[in-house]
Amino acid sequence: MRIVFIGDIMGRSGREALEKHLPRIKDELSPDIIIVNGENAANGAGITEKIAKHFFELGVDCITTGNHVWDQREALAYITREKNLLRPINYPPGTPGLGYVEIQTASGHKVLVVNAMARLFMDALDDPFRAIDELLQDYRLGQNINAIFIDFHGETTSEKMSMGHHLDGRVSAVVGTHTHIPTADHHIMEKGTAYQSDAGMSGDYNSVIGVEKAIAMHRFVKKTPSERMRPAGGEGCVCGNLIEINENSGLATNIQPIRIGHVLAQIFPKMN
Repeated sequence: MRIVFIGDIMGRSGREALEKHLPRIKDELSPDIIIVNGENAANGAGITEKIAKHFFELGVDCITTGNHVWDQREALAYITREKNLLRPINYPPGTPGLGYVEIQTASGHKVLVVNAMARLFMDALDDPFRAIDELLQDYRLGQNINAIFIDFHGETTSEKMSMGHHLDGRVSAVVGTHTHIPTADHHIMEKGTAYQSDAGMSGDYNSVIGVEKAIAMHRFVKKTPSERMRPAGGEGCVCGNLIEINENSGLATNIQPIRIGHVLAQIFPKMN
């Protein structure tokens, strides 16, 4: 089984890059399921119903989010109607939407997609470790679910790596989002879980983590108020990964980065 995950879609540049490069990804990698993080898709702040529907029309199966999930107020209503648009599972009880969804692939395999948010230097939420542990009481790899994918949205590599080790052998993959920089630590952990600290941003890398560089630099250099942050609008890259899963055990057999488009060194998975 093959899972393609695409990191944070940043504004128009990220959306256009996804639209441009996703056909190649689908054609050459033949993924069973495509997951994207869309929390910055609407001008760098949140996601709208129109954008989410467009992603689904492109062939995306599930959209994860993070700390910007509510930046577009319409998401509060839309997320209650669209089960494949997730918000972090560790939001307080009663928050609209869900933090996980079970998706059945065309071949009949069942994939559990979970969205969780870290706490170091982030909003104060419930414990993500406990929230995922409670969910996994109902799911066992190789027994009642074929694969479990975790998008762990967080600031620090230490918290993300801790989550990876905490879940090693119990889920298929733990991949981080939020920092907008792809990390080079993709690997299979000791007990068979695929891991990467951050999948990276899909957007314009001639920027400061996707924001127009002059605006971002002003805040550091001048230390005075500047224009409102807005996404850079140049040609975008698509960043993410391909994860191959043993259909019987649910554990990962391979993880390879995806980086295609402008600026960044190009990396595309090699298929056996």
